[in-house]
Amino acid sequence: MLILAFFVVWQLLGQRPAQNQVAFSTFIQQVESHPEEIKALRVRMSDNFAEFQGTEKDGTQFISTGYIGESLLEKLNKSGVNYEVVREAEGGFWQQVIITWLPMIVLVGLFLLFMRQLQVGGGKAMSFGKSRAKLLSENSRKITFADVAGIEEARDEVEEIISFLRDPKKFTRLGGRIPKGVLMMGPPGTGKTLLARAIAGEAGVPFFSISGSDFVEMFVGVGASRVRDLFEQGKKNAPCIIFIDEIDAVGRHRGAGLGGGHDEREQTLNQLLVEMDGFESNDGVILIAATNRPDVLDPALLRPGRFDRRIIVPRPDVKGRSGILKVHTKKVPLSGDVDLEVLARGTPGFSGADLENLVNEAALLAARADKDRVAHLDLEMAKDKVLMGPERRSLIISEREKRVTAYHEAGHALVGKMVKSTDPIHKVTIIPRGRALGLTQQLPEEDRLNMSKEAAVDQIAVAMGGRVAEEIIFGQITTGASNDLQVASDLARKMVCEWGMSDKLGPLHFGHREEMVFLGRDFNEQRDYSEQTAIEIDAEVRRIVTENYNRAKQIVGEHVEKLKRLAEALLEYETLDGQDIDLVFLGQPLGRPPVPRPTRPAAEPKVEKEKASFLPGRLPEPEKA
Repeated sequence: MLILAFFVVWQLLGQRPAQNQVAFSTFIQQVESHPEEIKALRVRMSDNFAEFQGTEKDGTQFISTGYIGESLLEKLNKSGVNYEVVREAEGGFWQQVIITWLPMIVLVGLFLLFMRQLQVGGGKAMSFGKSRAKLLSENSRKITFADVAGIEEARDEVEEIISFLRDPKKFTRLGGRIPKGVLMMGPPGTGKTLLARAIAGEAGVPFFSISGSDFVEMFVGVGASRVRDLFEQGKKNAPCIIFIDEIDAVGRHRGAGLGGGHDEREQTLNQLLVEMDGFESNDGVILIAATNRPDVLDPALLRPGRFDRRIIVPRPDVKGRSGILKVHTKKVPLSGDVDLEVLARGTPGFSGADLENLVNEAALLAARADKDRVAHLDLEMAKDKVLMGPERRSLIISEREKRVTAYHEAGHALVGKMVKSTDPIHKVTIIPRGRALGLTQQLPEEDRLNMSKEAAVDQIAVAMGGRVAEEIIFGQITTGASNDLQVASDLARKMVCEWGMSDKLGPLHFGHREEMVFLGRDFNEQRDYSEQTAIEIDAEVRRIVTENYNRAKQIVGEHVEKLKRLAEALLEYETLDGQDIDLVFLGQPLGRPPVPRPTRPAAEPKVEKEKASFLPGRLPEPEKA
């Protein structure tokens, strides 16, 4: 808008051509004596006054103003000057004033508007250096520890923080001090922010919340100024709690980055470090921060005296998942067949946010079907949607593509049933979900934190089962196994390089990950081994994958009849669970009607897609010793 205003002023004032101001008497004399020198004349009349705009033969322009009467018009007529008369309407003077001053008024108004925006609701200009922390009001909906489930250990830790705030002398009388900072760490969706909101609801003290990204702006020094203002507000309202969400946005390791100069983010972090050390224990100001990237935080921020306590907020176990489901289903009417304990056992690796999404999806599915209550089937369908993606029943698939997909998924399921150390087959489907044309889902019977070598090699064999089935039945391979090959190769490389499960290379760890914190993720993995070792690593990975490919080929070859029965059942019913697969292997009927076939053949799709994706379930990475 400023550019537009300047353009208007330039158009109105700057584009007027230069004109010589001539006295009115001189103009009259020129008309009487040398009228031939005037090439053209324009007379702008307003009441009894006129403005004469003329052009001489040499191109010089002039302007003159004065009183006009009948005598002057007669002189112009007799002189033979080529002129025209334009009579201005009444109010021409005010029009000229408006045209001249309106752009300036617009400029002043825009400037005042800009300054008002900079105040951001503050009492003075340039108040963007003030903290943007929000104070939780008394009227807002309070969240208590009754709304938090599945993270009992973390909840016990923060309950002690509340006791500090309510009765600090109870802990300081023996020489202890109140922790200055509490850092909550854990994967996304595990309830770190929810736990902080529960602290605010239970503590009964002022609670300031701010995001780590709210500190740094485009202006140098704003971040440090906001940190100072935040802690000043905290001291005025002590005892209180300051909560910084996603602190990794401002607390990343210093000295990393693409530039070599001073970083505004580092200046903000330095001020935060100073403020955390700057107030005494009796101030009653406790800083709580949450992050899912503790590995990128600066060591000075993590030392005792700043963040004295580190609370791990992990994914919930089966007991925790059951408690979380009970919390999220309080306001959801459930039918009598719903068993939350069974649902909790069938959702290993789910975070609190995943479980909340599952309950919400189930409620939406039940409402879409005009049900009064959410049934167990709705929860199971919602779980499949969260795990495997939404169904794509509108996708047109040819009969051959469907048969290839059925045998591919049957190969996964067959090998998964025959090996011993892998997770049980939960569900097999040839209904397209997400990017895949079919899926085989495995879920563990209980939470698992470690993976044995036998389980790893069995998992690779299961991943190879789909490609093997295609090769044995159709005599050719397709692009549908691309995801399976990636899963198998990654698992084999981790066995060799990270878990020391190679008999040839021994219990060694290869590869040192260099954390590039300015990108926020693993950018590069430095090699701490020779080229010869790299060749041996590749050979071991190839050997492990090839051996389990041949192993899967042997299993499928020995049980071809079961493979065919399972594939035909998939073509007939489209989706099978673990119990259905057992009945198919025994040759017994499933006891439910098959899915009706389409009445007309479907067109051949020309776009290549993944025939299947292999999902071994949502499990955490095996913990490193």
